[in-house]
Amino acid sequence: MKICPNCNAQLNDNDAFCQNCGTQMAPNQAPNQQYQPPVQPMVDPFDHTAEFDAKDISDNKVFCMLIYLMGIIGVIIALIASNKSDYVAFHVRQGLKFTVVEILVWIIAALTFWLLFLPIIAAVIISGILSVVKIICFFQICYGQAKEPYILRGLKFLK
Repeated sequence: MKICPNCNAQLNDNDAFCQNCGTQMAPNQAPNQQYQPPVQPMVDPFDHTAEFDAKDISDNKVFCMLIYLMGIIGVIIALIASNKSDYVAFHVRQGLKFTVVEILVWIIAALTFWLLFLPIIAAVIISGILSVVKIICFFQICYGQAKEPYILRGLKFLK
């Protein structure tokens, strides 16, 4: 018995068309073989590497690395040195997200420090986590990638 790949109806081995939905059967389809749809490659919606020219990436890697190593100073250097690069512009936006989040964390910690210094400890931990994510971004640039950083992916400003 064959199985229709469209409606999963059981068919005779010599049927050329499905009697239920009319789908044409493959001539070499083996009996009792389940139809397997083609496997689609998984696409990372946060990976924007394909949007950039390979030459742009290779020419501007160093400036993008500075963004994650030096913070706002690196952002300024990257903007001045390579202001026409889309790859640099992408990483400048990500670097600015880091800067805004870090400033907000420390403002909140400073305004609530009277709660037994727990907000200060939390701000230090959050800053440490953001530093680890910056290091990950740095190494992604070394491989010529343009991925939105973990944790900051949900922030929709600076798109």
